[in-house]
Amino acid sequence: MVTAKKKKIRLEFEIKASTAMLYNCISSPSGLAGWFADDVDIYNNLYKFKWDKDEQIAEVLKKVANKVIKFKWKDSKPDEYFEFEILQDELTEEVALVITDFVDTDDEENATQLWESQVHELKTSLGA
Repeated sequence: MVTAKKKKIRLEFEIKASTAMLYNCISSPSGLAGWFADDVDIYNNLYKFKWDKDEQIAEVLKKVANKVIKFKWKDSKPDEYFEFEILQDELTEEVALVITDFVDTDDEENATQLWESQVHELKTSLGA
């Protein structure tokens, strides 16, 4: 069985929070458990994400304080990852969260809706 190549998507969301506060939400176990997963544990460079009875392990590929964290699921292809990047406009100081993910081409709409729902949870947890 040949699995189809996944499509890279990039979603940008304006977040009313400081970059430090947002970075904590996308990189710490307690922050991620507030909006992305039910529970998160870290072992060395591996994050274990838990949802109900399901769990997945992701390796951190890149981490820059208050800027970006990039993960790769243990069971994904080598060139597939998901990334949370924080952008701040130099003039307006507005903060945005850019999410990059790889999704099945026939599931792009559902994946986008899921990320929108997750980011809504993030904004709620931030009080934004």
